[in-house]
Amino acid sequence: MSPTPATPRGVYLITPDEPDTARLLARVEPLLAAGTTWLQYRNKTATAALRREQAAALQALCVRHGVPLLINDDAPLAQAVGAAGVHIGEDDGGVAAARALLGPAALVGASCYDEPALAREAVAAGASYVAFGAFFPSRSKATTRRATPELLRQSAALGVPRVAIGGLTPDNVGPVIAAGADLVAVISSVFEAADPVSTLHAYLACFKDPA
Repeated sequence: MSPTPATPRGVYLITPDEPDTARLLARVEPLLAAGTTWLQYRNKTATAALRREQAAALQALCVRHGVPLLINDDAPLAQAVGAAGVHIGEDDGGVAAARALLGPAALVGASCYDEPALAREAVAAGASYVAFGAFFPSRSKATTRRATPELLRQSAALGVPRVAIGGLTPDNVGPVIAAGADLVAVISSVFEAADPVSTLHAYLACFKDPA
């Protein structure tokens, strides 16, 4: 298992599919300034050239705000832009390969859905953190797997940060944090909110009083 820095806590913000790079930066920057813990660049609709452009621009922005940037599903792109790491899904090439490419200091995360066995395998392969979900129906992605707070409790022994994702809101995330989620991953609930910064603050407040 690769060494992990002091356990992060807070909001793991994932970018929306935004085709306009300038608009993407304008949407993201206030949220970095407002206390985002980690940012993940994810754009399933972009061309390879646009992904490179947006990832590089976000990396520069994240450096200015002191926020680690992770790239969704693309370790070579993470390496190319100097990102802090990568998030690997079930079919995206494997944690071990990403770790070998990006080195021991990188953040390498893995989607583990509702399966403790996947989490154990990911950590053994060098994952820095594991992500479970969906905890609730999500507007951003069709999901059939359902994770439970008990899964977070059971995975404490893995010794890496645990990320919860899927339909989480400031109104329902308390029990998930109380069960052991170190980070909550969110997309539309923040970016589609009437006031994204206030919504981010509402999530962060839940870490102070998760009950």
